[in-house]
Amino acid sequence: MPVGTTGRAAPQYPMLSAPFFAPFTGGSMRYLHTMVRVTDLDASIDFYCNKLGLVETNRKEFEAGRFTLVFLAAPGNLDSAKATRSPELELTYNWDPEEYDGGRNFGHLAYYVDDIYATCQRLMDAGITINRPPRDGRMAFVRSPDNISIELLQEGEAQAPAEPWASMENTGVW
Repeated sequence: MPVGTTGRAAPQYPMLSAPFFAPFTGGSMRYLHTMVRVTDLDASIDFYCNKLGLVETNRKEFEAGRFTLVFLAAPGNLDSAKATRSPELELTYNWDPEEYDGGRNFGHLAYYVDDIYATCQRLMDAGITINRPPRDGRMAFVRSPDNISIELLQEGEAQAPAEPWASMENTGVW
């Protein structure tokens, strides 16, 4: 087993092949995906796809390893995700219960949206708490069922501050 920089044995993961990962042919690095561990795959798919609006691009179950990988892409990134497998969000669901705490120093995911106010209203209507409302017409934060912080940013210029958003208080942490 290879040894990592900490001197401990590095974990071995099954190799994933096409269509999961496109071969790297460029002379420079490119972003591939962000992986987040989820504890309830159905609730996570409901949140990320049905409420946030991402699209499932691939799913693979690893019976020997007892986990499922689900790859999602934002609608505006679908062509790129289908062609190069990036940029994507990878949901990793371990079939056996595991406790995840502290986010392992993970900050947040971020997505541009066409209309910050309409997006936040749609999420609120779906029962999602807006932890940091878009008071400035530019930025909001929500949390996934696994408490992952998700930043929503207005594409282009910020919208003019508007009610009810301008006077909404933060809810919880973001």
